[in-house]
Amino acid sequence: MADRVTVIGWDGSPLTDAARAALGAATLVAGAPHHLALPEIPPTAERIRLGSLALAARRIAAHRGTAVVLADGDPGFFGVVRALRAPEFGLEVEVVAAVSSVAAAFARAGMPWDDAQVVVAHPRTLRRAVNVCRAHTKVAVLTAPGAGPAELGLLLDGVHRTFVICEELGTAREQVSVVTSDNAADHTWRDPNVVIVIGGPAGAGEGGGWIAGRDPGAGPRGWVQPDETYGGPGGALGEGETELLRAAQLARLGPRIGDLVWDIGCGAGAFATEAARAGAAVIAVDHDPAACARTEGIARRFGVQLQVVHGSAPHVLENLPEPDIVRVGGGGPAVVSAVADRRPQRIVTHAATRDAAERVGRDLTEHGYRVECALLQSVELDTRAWTETERNVAFLLSGVLPDRAP
Repeated sequence: MADRVTVIGWDGSPLTDAARAALGAATLVAGAPHHLALPEIPPTAERIRLGSLALAARRIAAHRGTAVVLADGDPGFFGVVRALRAPEFGLEVEVVAAVSSVAAAFARAGMPWDDAQVVVAHPRTLRRAVNVCRAHTKVAVLTAPGAGPAELGLLLDGVHRTFVICEELGTAREQVSVVTSDNAADHTWRDPNVVIVIGGPAGAGEGGGWIAGRDPGAGPRGWVQPDETYGGPGGALGEGETELLRAAQLARLGPRIGDLVWDIGCGAGAFATEAARAGAAVIAVDHDPAACARTEGIARRFGVQLQVVHGSAPHVLENLPEPDIVRVGGGGPAVVSAVADRRPQRIVTHAATRDAAERVGRDLTEHGYRVECALLQSVELDTRAWTETERNVAFLLSGVLPDRAP
């Protein structure tokens, strides 16, 4: 096993004394080609070009001597330190930190980043990274080949964002470009790069926040808000949008950061807004232009990001990106069946009668979903006289796809 493993972060600035000393004593050095060309590396040291981190870690673990790993940016921030510290390798790691590529990218852009989300995009996580960009106003994306600015732009179709693309930070070939998301696919971008994705209303105020990323205290408390919050000018809530039914729908679906939610038959925008407040990306669909306008207005009022699509389901769903979870607020069994064909993890809907609930439940079961149904009854009371003011009854149906359920 290697006597000592030092991980050195490299941001293009001159190496520190500690980094020079570690390199001078190294008998094995691992890194990218531009790292392995550094003059401080002893000519007798074994050199490993980093490709697979697991293979490199095994070779380092088997090496008898002093090993150094060079990595761009801060190696402890979405970097090699996590892989090297995995229990199966048994390596003791010392770290010489550098400025992270995310911090460098925001510095080049002259922007604060304590209010930014930071995600890693590679082919397996690209869709979830894009969902974060849909849902949040400021996101830094650490990209990878096959999951770079062009792919981000293509998957953000229909959602306008500004990209600040920082290529090869810290090198002589460093370049910073500002493009709109719909134009990102028109260029070839050099690796490595970091993309700052900006769009929507302003984030943190001038005074700054108290926690990095998304402030969990923004907006009113509670999963759902009272019905009167959404029933302003232009119409009241529909039968499938009442407060307690929305709470049950949210509990069954559990929207979270990285998810894409479809809200079909969004009505006044109550459920769509609350799913967006949970951090998910949301596409709200309705055939009524007035409902689309109300949903956009509610989203602006709560300061959340969502995409509103005007059209009739199921036909309008054909060109939408793949959802993780779906609420069907309108359209009946035909829409539920079309949604189930797209295989989201979870589907929730409601029915007014038992016969309708049974039809939907059978269809979801035939699509391979594990189905649950509950009869929900809520009675609102006037607490001054303890008399009933409103009663709502609905069958709540939810389907979970076992092979996709987390």
